[in-house]
Amino acid sequence: MSYFVYIITNKRNGTLYTGMTNYLSRRIEEHKLGIGSGFVSKYQCNLLVYAERFENLEEAFMRERSLKRHHRKWKLELIETMNTNWDDLSNQWL
Repeated sequence: MSYFVYIITNKRNGTLYTGMTNYLSRRIEEHKLGIGSGFVSKYQCNLLVYAERFENLEEAFMRERSLKRHHRKWKLELIETMNTNWDDLSNQWL
């Protein structure tokens, strides 16, 4: 089984949400429909801009915690490094 750590947003340099799931396509679809997270629904975060795959639940959990501890500027730089145009990566990952 694979686990995913991901970052979604509502627009370039907008509100960021970091999450973890074992079923990325389902979770992103839920976010796009506004289901499952009040924060995501409130800020309309539905663009997948960053994702990592892990084979181990503990590694994924530790990575999610690590990302959540970093400052916004660091997260923006991470996204820029991997996704310069802030494209919605959901088609690539789903």
